[in-house]
Amino acid sequence: MEDNIVGIISGTGLGDALSQQLASGEHCVVDTPFGRPSNKILVGNIGEAKVAFLNRHGEGHIHCPSMVPYAANIFALKKLGVKTVLATGAVGSLRDEIAPGDLVVVDQFIDKTFKRTNSFFLDFGAVHCELAEPCCTRTGKMLFETSEKINIKTHPSGTYVCMEGPQFSTRAESRMHRTWGADVIGMTGMPEAKLAREAQMCYSLVALVSDYDCWREHKTDQQTLLEEIMSNLKKATYNCLQLIEAVLSNKRELLYNDCSCRKSLDLAVWTDTNKINKELKKRLKILFK
Repeated sequence: MEDNIVGIISGTGLGDALSQQLASGEHCVVDTPFGRPSNKILVGNIGEAKVAFLNRHGEGHIHCPSMVPYAANIFALKKLGVKTVLATGAVGSLRDEIAPGDLVVVDQFIDKTFKRTNSFFLDFGAVHCELAEPCCTRTGKMLFETSEKINIKTHPSGTYVCMEGPQFSTRAESRMHRTWGADVIGMTGMPEAKLAREAQMCYSLVALVSDYDCWREHKTDQQTLLEEIMSNLKKATYNCLQLIEAVLSNKRELLYNDCSCRKSLDLAVWTDTNKINKELKKRLKILFK
């Protein structure tokens, strides 16, 4: 597969819209050392850009956040030649100024997950990637600048606290997350961003705000609240689709060969190479490309 593809990972709502645009694309079944990804990967064109699209939760939203095969998803995209990943996901807002329907270009994470495979190298040896800036700053800046040009309400930065789920936060937890400095809360940003860094890919996450998290008490009944959330998510999904289309159609570079994200393993392997299992080296060699 050619080595100039932009990867897109999304949830079900945006995924349905992107799948329609890529209807004439190729459905690729990709095997990885970590099993099969969430779904077949749809490879095609949006405008002039070649993209590889993956629905994070699988067809019919079958994978809950804890059971998404994150390692297989990232490895499969890397195997197809993806260098840059544009990811999206629904979140709750922890700030008054981040309103339902808004988009947030995430630049930081607080990782509260504990059930998920968060590294490709657990059996390989000691591999320690820098993660001070967990999202690609160049891609994030380009996303925000593009959103301004097309007049979509987007926040240029935000800290995403990733909880394990599948239950939502208690009100005490939600209030605590605010004191931590978090801006939005979701269940799928981690370990996806960590694995993308280990795969030497530029990764950006656009968060779609569906509602205020429970720190802010809702004054409507549950049915009305659900209808509001779905309406907000529909608006954010439409806006995010416009943003992705604009990003893919503009002439600015998306594949940064000189980005530090693309060199994240240069100094990361601490284990003596002679002590690393040769079969594991062979299985994971694509990550070092």
